[in-house]
Amino acid sequence: MGKVPFFKMHGLGNDFVVLDFRRCAIPLGAGAARRLADRRTGIGCDQLILLEPPRHPAARVLMRIRNADGSEAEACGNATRCVAGLLYRETGAPRVRIETAAGLLEAEARADRSFAVDMGQARTAWHEIPLSRAMDTGRVELTWGPLTGPVCTSIGNPHATFFVDDVDAVDLAALGPALEHHPLFPERANIGIAEIGDRRTIRLRVWERGAGITPACGTGACAALVGAHRRGLTERRADVELDGGTLDITWREDGHVIMTGPATLSFEGVFDTDLLTAG
Repeated sequence: MGKVPFFKMHGLGNDFVVLDFRRCAIPLGAGAARRLADRRTGIGCDQLILLEPPRHPAARVLMRIRNADGSEAEACGNATRCVAGLLYRETGAPRVRIETAAGLLEAEARADRSFAVDMGQARTAWHEIPLSRAMDTGRVELTWGPLTGPVCTSIGNPHATFFVDDVDAVDLAALGPALEHHPLFPERANIGIAEIGDRRTIRLRVWERGAGITPACGTGACAALVGAHRRGLTERRADVELDGGTLDITWREDGHVIMTGPATLSFEGVFDTDLLTAG
């Protein structure tokens, strides 16, 4: 029976099991990811994060992401900050580049122990998100229950953000599953419901593709700010208030989205390899 070390981390309550496979990897498919993510019989997490040797010469590490349902994700803002925190502890270097399926992301440690991540350029063309057909992504032709006309954005992964008067009045748990799998989204979508407080404040809840409702979604916060600014509702920088806390989001003039927030190491541990194959 082998033992596999892991880190348990979170960004504003969006939690991860981080496995460092840079020196020694083990096979880990969708079934094994589901078992590790199970909160009763596994370790428990929203996403499983795999660290591997980078392919890009400028990157320190390659980060792969599996959702709690075993599916793969291209990007995760909170996880990127957590990985940046691990690498900062390891090297002491304030800046690091992390390779992901969504591209090369640059992270920086701040004096207040938060981490800022350049999530790359927000993509707003229908085929970049992607949607199943051409349409105006600033007000998409989609109505589901009380939700209508979302802004769709790719922050390395697809997001549909609905703007509402009161996020707490929306039953996101009931609406999220169907919207995630709506035919308009060929790669599924993260579903956000956002409430504008003022031009520098957004309240947000997110149904994450493959994970369900989480206390915080970093890419969802980025998408909400981009969508709000496209609608003329906010400035290019705002605080996005999630159930787990607040992220500082900036959509720069060059199209890059900068996300700043905390990264927390909860504990370190080991698990038996039997967990990966348990029935």
